[in-house]
Amino acid sequence: MSILRGKTALVTGASSGLGADFARVLAARGCHLICVARRVDRLQSLRQEIVARYPSTVEVIALDLSTPDAAQRLYDRVGGLGMTVDVLINNAGFGVYGDFLETPWAREREMLTLDILTLTHLTKLFAKDMVARDFGYVLLVASVTAYQPTPSYATYGAAKSFVVNFGEAVSYELRRTGVRVSVLSPGITATEFLKVTGQKPTLYERVMMMDSLIVARRGIDGMLRGEPTVVPGWRNAVPAFLLRFVPRRTAAALADVFMRYGM
Repeated sequence: MSILRGKTALVTGASSGLGADFARVLAARGCHLICVARRVDRLQSLRQEIVARYPSTVEVIALDLSTPDAAQRLYDRVGGLGMTVDVLINNAGFGVYGDFLETPWAREREMLTLDILTLTHLTKLFAKDMVARDFGYVLLVASVTAYQPTPSYATYGAAKSFVVNFGEAVSYELRRTGVRVSVLSPGITATEFLKVTGQKPTLYERVMMMDSLIVARRGIDGMLRGEPTVVPGWRNAVPAFLLRFVPRRTAAALADVFMRYGM
């Protein structure tokens, strides 16, 4: 019997891509769901799909998590529903592609608020309650761009580096509790990510692309095993490991070639 059966999972960014697939995987394992995103029509479609297939309840919350007070508002709304969050999937986020000096600050600030501040605050709010109950799981979604400086994704890659280091540190801090914190760092995944960034897929990205549902399953499996870091797919895991032995300047140059030109 799944340890998640009858538990409640909150999934941010659940309207498409990895977020929707996290919800599907968790429902298949017996979880009730709280799905959060901006696009309420997408959330309602996902809800209908899940309740038709699984004996799970699905609460839908339409909320823009890129606003400064979004984490507290979401926490308060969940509390108002009288629900206890046992699993937090901190998935909401997006990237900005292009040269740093040419990137509009408003868009970059929105990304940094969502990818760093909201993620951190949600983790603090919900993990504190989990520790009080001595049970819970937190999965933070980062990216393989976290493992090297990435020109053309300078602030996005740096934000994901924060997520990796933050998540691994909190995972260690909570090691003697019943709460497990894991960081999932996918490579290129078949989601709306590139469409949102405005980047045309390079040959490298097309070759390396992984199926979203496979990545979501790998993330949930790693989380349940208490793995602090999960890098799905050997084609992502091997470079992420080897990059620690490469000079940082060289790593930045390699990332620039693969992300901008794709060999």
